[in-house]
Amino acid sequence: MLNRLRLIFQACWPWLRIPFWVCLGLFVGFVLPYTLVLNKRVQERFNDLVFAVPTRVFARPLPLVAGEPMTAETLQLELTFAGYTQDSAGQVAGSWAMKGSHYTISSRGYAGPEGGELPKRIEVLLGRGVIASVRDLGNGKAIDLTHLDPARIATVYGADQVDRRIVHLADLPPLLVGGLQAVEDRDFKHNIGIDFSAILRAMFANLRAGHTVQGASTLTQQLVRNLFLSRQQTFKRKINEALMSMLLEMHYSKDRILEAYVNEVFLGQQGGQAVHGFAAAAEFYYGRQLRDLRPQEIAMLVGLVKGPSYYDPRRYPDRALTRRNLVLQEFVDTGLLTADQAKAAQATPLGVIQDGQLPHNRFPAFMQLVRQQITSDFDEDTLRAGNLSIFTTLDPAAQLYSEQAVDATMKSLGKRADPIQAAGVVTDAHDGSVLAIVGSKFAGDQGFNRALDSQRPIGSTIKPFVYLVALTDPSRWNLATALDDSPISMRMQNGTLWEPHNDDNQSHGMVPMVEALAQSWNLASIRLGLAVGLPRIRGFLQSFGLENVNSGPSLLIGALDLSPLQVAQMYEYIASDGHALPLLAVRGVVDGNGNTIKRYEVKAGAGEYQPAVRLVTWAMQQVALYGTAHSLGDSSLASLHVAGKTGTSNDLRDSWFAGFTGDHLAVFWLGRDDNKPAHLFGATGALPVWRNLFAKLPTRPLPVTLGDGLQMAWINPADGKPTEPQCTGAKQVPVVAGSLPGDVEGCGFWQSLFGGTGPAGSSSSAAPPSPAAPPAAVQPLPNGN
Repeated sequence: MLNRLRLIFQACWPWLRIPFWVCLGLFVGFVLPYTLVLNKRVQERFNDLVFAVPTRVFARPLPLVAGEPMTAETLQLELTFAGYTQDSAGQVAGSWAMKGSHYTISSRGYAGPEGGELPKRIEVLLGRGVIASVRDLGNGKAIDLTHLDPARIATVYGADQVDRRIVHLADLPPLLVGGLQAVEDRDFKHNIGIDFSAILRAMFANLRAGHTVQGASTLTQQLVRNLFLSRQQTFKRKINEALMSMLLEMHYSKDRILEAYVNEVFLGQQGGQAVHGFAAAAEFYYGRQLRDLRPQEIAMLVGLVKGPSYYDPRRYPDRALTRRNLVLQEFVDTGLLTADQAKAAQATPLGVIQDGQLPHNRFPAFMQLVRQQITSDFDEDTLRAGNLSIFTTLDPAAQLYSEQAVDATMKSLGKRADPIQAAGVVTDAHDGSVLAIVGSKFAGDQGFNRALDSQRPIGSTIKPFVYLVALTDPSRWNLATALDDSPISMRMQNGTLWEPHNDDNQSHGMVPMVEALAQSWNLASIRLGLAVGLPRIRGFLQSFGLENVNSGPSLLIGALDLSPLQVAQMYEYIASDGHALPLLAVRGVVDGNGNTIKRYEVKAGAGEYQPAVRLVTWAMQQVALYGTAHSLGDSSLASLHVAGKTGTSNDLRDSWFAGFTGDHLAVFWLGRDDNKPAHLFGATGALPVWRNLFAKLPTRPLPVTLGDGLQMAWINPADGKPTEPQCTGAKQVPVVAGSLPGDVEGCGFWQSLFGGTGPAGSSSSAAPPSPAAPPAAVQPLPNGN
């Protein structure tokens, strides 16, 4: 036999000699070097394979605790915004169900800067505007406090707009691992990177159909195509793909290749953002992690490998449903599912969430503050390098309700709203967390951020701080002290005459301090500020970090240009009971392994000037009860006992309102970018926005009880001394405990008999003296309510 073969070879060799040496020469001279080059490229790329994972930005986790203010609308908004889906049972992580006031929620868990929480199935019962109870359905026990995983609000991408989450093979559901191979490469475990039998089958099927109906690419070939090659249908690309696939199989294990594949495969697109890998796709389409997916959802993702755009379940649900059910049948054919399991899965709807969770920047105004606050620790290159999770303080309900409040107010103004812009800041009244920022009347506007960057005269919103400084001296001032609201005429250093006036162009004589603040009377406030001393008031304002504070008396009625964020920073001091808390938008940063690498927190001290702060808070509650913001006291929000202050700059250019409840502080501004009159008072522009916000936002009322160190007393405004309730002009106000003389003034004979003035009709006491003359170097600047 061997002799016969030798004879045949000798007979054919003259004919084969030239082709043989040509082929050998080509192999040694070109194919071998070319293969070695490809081999080096494959190893270098694969050994150093680092997938681009973007930095993700999250809102705050939603706290669920009995007694916390909550409405059904707000809870459902929070769940939807965080990508939870409503179903009939709330059994699967990332889903919820409702029956009356009972909500069944399967949380997904999360890792955050404070440690995070494990997934759990809970029941939340709502009642009378609060969370009545929270129960763990796993053990039936009440839960003191739990959180839902936070919504994703932004993504910071690197050079590529790629969204991806890295998963390891051991963490994948077995059905996904087996199903992917069953549909895309059944011989994956045994082939060498290319599957010759699959190539023959595909050729036969395509020839019979007359066009391409079946592919033959292995998972390894698909991975090579994604990592190394373009999608051009050329002979060179196909040869490179085959060679590189075999080289990859020579150097790396099947598990390593499969793990790379499930993290790299392209599975969808949202605008310019591409979804790569099954983990990111699970969040994008279902709002859940891979481990929580049901068979029909795994089948949907596996089916998308063939064509993410063609089978997009949001754009082409019929195609996607057909493809998913075909994949489920493949699972049956390969023994991964039983026929009954597949039939039940095929009967379910696609169930994808309405919006993909790939926000590039949902709230640009808020994100600007986030970037400002973390740039000292993380530069732009670090953020774009990715694989970080930034946890912010944003409250989705507060943000969305604020945007809706602005929009509703603008609509109520009709055509008058066309040139008017808006801005606002909402914070936690206790700890200074920034919950929402509105930078424009257009939600999501990527342009100029008026909440941070627009500085406008604040008008009468400055007055509570003037009164606060006065009230730090309780031996001289209390809320019933009479202030002179008579006309003022002052010669300025430049020779001009400054003659401020009240908004109603009237003077009101001697008025109690609380009345002057509630009605926002300019003349009384100016005289009070001059008596207290401009340097003291200016120094107090500068303690908030403000620069270029006006040194003239016009400062006392709002001649100070600030942004809404700066105004919120000032009012946070009052809302937090005298604690100087910096406003924070970031809670912490976590790396790709779930380790906290930076936490941001503020520890409040003992507080400053708390008696004076509490007196001003009470006075501001009178503003909302019967003063310039009485529309709050006249509305359904009266039960919140709001403390607030309106502000209007000169010539009705700027409309302000700052107010706080027991939980929230909100500051809003309305005006024109060109600084022309907006023709809105604080009470007719910014206040309606505030009112529209708190008509929806769950919050606690501000207590009406006096804080420590205060007591109620009847005061004679004429001299600031305690008197009897029945005396003429007697005013009941809170005062600093122990600050009043021990003796109580009587009313005198005629007042005790008639409750009126003496027989001559004159007041029983004289007016206090006018304050000393003010400094001369001043400028006439904005005033208003």
